[in-house]
Amino acid sequence: MASAIAAATAPPSSGAKHSVLLLRRVNDRLAAELRARYRVLNFYASDAPLPAFLAASAAAAPEPPRAAVVVGGGAICVDAAFLDAAPYLRFVVTTAAGVDHIDLAECARRGVAVAGAGEVFSSDVADHAVGLLINVLRQVSAADRYVRRGLWPVQGDYPLGSKLGGKRVGIIGLGSIGSLIAKRLNAFGCTIQYHSRRPKETVSYKYFPHVISLATESDVLVVACALNDETRHIVSKEVLEALGKDGVVVNIARGGNIDEAALIRALKGGEIAGAGLDVFEKEPEVPGEFFSMDNVVLTAHEAVFTTESGSDLCDLMIGNLEAFFDGKPLLTPVLPK
Repeated sequence: MASAIAAATAPPSSGAKHSVLLLRRVNDRLAAELRARYRVLNFYASDAPLPAFLAASAAAAPEPPRAAVVVGGGAICVDAAFLDAAPYLRFVVTTAAGVDHIDLAECARRGVAVAGAGEVFSSDVADHAVGLLINVLRQVSAADRYVRRGLWPVQGDYPLGSKLGGKRVGIIGLGSIGSLIAKRLNAFGCTIQYHSRRPKETVSYKYFPHVISLATESDVLVVACALNDETRHIVSKEVLEALGKDGVVVNIARGGNIDEAALIRALKGGEIAGAGLDVFEKEPEVPGEFFSMDNVVLTAHEAVFTTESGSDLCDLMIGNLEAFFDGKPLLTPVLPK
């Protein structure tokens, strides 16, 4: 096991005294920036099971503060079992927009600081949400397939889509991303309304304390909230029924925010008009039922990814790591030191 860890360890730059456990695949620039500053222990280059990798890392990085961790949403969860295997950790920095893969209460109990991606991705995610919505309403992807199959001269014009302007858009979660989505859709002439844990005093949009009532008064639901126990399946069978047969759902938050089985049934039964989905409950697996639905637009959890956001994320991750190791305030704290 020691040899596996050694093989996964990038040599530090001259004078580097801190180690970073790299627990997700990152772009070349961030990988190079990390190697230039720290001794990087790369899980994906180790061929070791995660618990064994974490345990062996203690010996590979003996000097305090022993290690920081770069993680992203998905395969690795920072929970009690993870922290049991790595009791030397005092900092977790995530490259993800959400923190549903981190047990914040357990980190707080153990004195582990946590930093997130802040608002690096917010504009790109908001753009993607609007793009998905326009695509579904105007049937852009479906019409593209129609043309490519040579059906236009044979079957005539593609069926009409629906305009965006004038739609009543209900946004679930009016945080950084939700607010930017609202701003963009307001410019298209949409009526914005929202649901969140509490009303926002800084906006004039109509607030709905219950999601079902929001869905009843909306043509479109955009899911932009965090995933937690309260918001898991917040878009339920009942919410979809309230949205109605002309309604559209867009999800750029987390797959678990929507009851996926209920959504498939609603789409199959014509109970809603369409959906734009960037996230799914069991990524990267996507239910095959979606593939044959022309009223559904699918993307591969890519709303956050642009060339520009990747560069900004690199700067932020390095800034948070440097702040932690230098004993300074974190740039984007979720749980402060």
